[in-house]
Amino acid sequence: MIRRLLQVDFMKMKRKGFWFLTFLGPFGVVALQMVNYGLRKDYLLQQSEDNWGHYLGNITVFTPLALVLGIVILTSFIASVENETNAWKQLLALPVSKLSVYLSKFTVLAGLLFVSSILLAVFTLSFGIFLNLGEQIPWIELLKDSFYPFFAGLPVLALHLWIATVSTNQGIPITVGVLGTILTYSSYVLPDWVIWKWPSLNNGWNEPVINVWLGIGIGLLLYIGGMLDFARRDVK
Repeated sequence: MIRRLLQVDFMKMKRKGFWFLTFLGPFGVVALQMVNYGLRKDYLLQQSEDNWGHYLGNITVFTPLALVLGIVILTSFIASVENETNAWKQLLALPVSKLSVYLSKFTVLAGLLFVSSILLAVFTLSFGIFLNLGEQIPWIELLKDSFYPFFAGLPVLALHLWIATVSTNQGIPITVGVLGTILTYSSYVLPDWVIWKWPSLNNGWNEPVINVWLGIGIGLLLYIGGMLDFARRDVK
């Protein structure tokens, strides 16, 4: 049943811009560095003896913001697709449970964001090689910088999906999304318990993996809370 729901959700995404946004996020992050290094490559290469490390550091500055923006837009889109066609009632009239419907939506969004993380790794690596930053590619750091923000951002995804699916007024999730984007941009001044800080991988322990485990754990709790709330509500 889940497989069928996933197929239906992916069919609904056609010509809706989901895949374009999935590509645009990671490409935009690396494109900023294309401009940055294109204008002042020599200066940037003089800033550190670790060219790869400095380059990855510049990438990670923009990754959390792009991730949260992507979450806000994608969750809003996936809810609006159902709202515009009044498809919630039609979908839930089928012999499927609300829990399965919600799981399908979350899986689709998480899958798109994971694909974005893969693309971010590929684009980051490709441009780094193009810049000739050195033969010693820091594979572990490259993968961490590409995938850790995704796992740390799962609570943000779960929360926004929850709000988008249960809100009759789509202005509410958009407002929350704007506030979340502002919080992400200001993450360096936020306390460690704020979920919008976690994709930045910064914390008082200087251990990015803590944000990852917090993201997975709290993300699961928020997903369960949203799923159960969605299941008990009347169809929009």
